Amino acid sequence: MNKSLHVATLAGGCFWCLESAFNQVQGIHSVKSGYSGGQTENPTYKDVCTGNTGHAEVIRVEFDLEAISYREILEIFFALHDPTQVNRQGNDIGSQYRTAIFYHDEAQAEAARSIIAEMEQEQTWEGPIVTQIEPIATFYPAEDYHDNYFERNPENQYCQAVVSPKLAKFKKTFASRLK
Repeated sequence: MNKSLHVATLAGGCFWCLESAFNQVQGIHSVKSGYSGGQTENPTYKDVCTGNTGHAEVIRVEFDLEAISYREILEIFFALHDPTQVNRQGNDIGSQYRTAIFYHDEAQAEAARSIIAEMEQEQTWEGPIVTQIEPIATFYPAEDYHDNYFERNPENQYCQAVVSPKLAKFKKTFASRLK
């Protein structure tokens, strides 16, 4: 792997929303949906959707540290979901939709703690931030049909009702960061 490529693993609700946004950001090499933070080995989407595996829906982002910082990755992440909701994002309810940062090294953990402390001090959100910060254990890639899901299924009702509005807001907020 290129020395300037690094990995971030983030959970912020449905992985389709996060993946579709991060795929459009300058400096992002690849985005893969998957599952982390649970105890079941090799979980499937069907398994994770039960809420019984302990996994969160996550994205694994490979990014070029010379083009985008980890802090910028986190700023985008926090703009794409509500970090004050416990085990849910909107109508998506369950521990698989929790907000979490799975750090790959201590520098990432410190950056996560720092940005959360800043947002708490600035009262960016009305409620307390509940985003979990934990070391990455295992990343299980999601089934291939989740790859570029929004781009391949724009007519899907969920994509129209949830993903599309988030993307529109994202594109407006981060226009300068788009590919």
